[in-house]
Amino acid sequence: MSIRAVVWDVDDTLFDHTTADREGMRAHLAAEGLLDAHGGAERALAHWKEVTQRHWARFSAGETTFEGQRRDRVRAFLGAQLSDDEADAWFRRHVAHYEAAWSLFPDVLPVLDALAAGHRHAVLSNSSLAVQDHKLRVLGVHDRFEAILCAAELGVSKPAAAAFLAACEALSLPPHEVAYVGDHPEIDGRGAAEAGLLSVWIDRLDGHATVDPPAGPHRIVTLAELPAVLGADTRFGASSTFR
Repeated sequence: MSIRAVVWDVDDTLFDHTTADREGMRAHLAAEGLLDAHGGAERALAHWKEVTQRHWARFSAGETTFEGQRRDRVRAFLGAQLSDDEADAWFRRHVAHYEAAWSLFPDVLPVLDALAAGHRHAVLSNSSLAVQDHKLRVLGVHDRFEAILCAAELGVSKPAAAAFLAACEALSLPPHEVAYVGDHPEIDGRGAAEAGLLSVWIDRLDGHATVDPPAGPHRIVTLAELPAVLGADTRFGASSTFR
């Protein structure tokens, strides 16, 4: 099997979303005078994470729009019946703090450089194109990807096979010639594997979760291991520990 392209998840795979979200929200709540509104900063951040997960799941299930889940997150967090304009304005202020905390993981540019000559690259995200296109431009890697596909525009979300197959179609490649790299063992890892792609789960927290080979994803803890998984002829990276 020859892997000709790598399709990438963005958040917590290429981009350190968890840190940016936490630090950005902390700065936003401080600016809004809300750090103590939920009994302290840690409880406020935990509450934001809970409402985000709940309303993102509704969006992924097709129960609301991308903009709708944002507004509902704000209303649920504040416990207020805000108009759409009021919720949008609050979220825009949050985004300004969030963007100030954006950064790539340190292993991203080295692996993209190492694989540039032998592999094509694309993005498949469960977000929206407007969000991820802007993010990749700000982070300086937009031109590394020949296609950027997002659930909001596709009308289908990972882990549905149709999402992964759409990425393969955009590259005009069969699934068995495409690898997918993502941080979630089920949404990314198992979803890509069941769609017929070479699935690589980047477990940055080194959680040692179990998968069921060969149907499950290959597990790596740093992108330095990715060239070995792909069988790429490159001097980049450490010896592989995926299993």
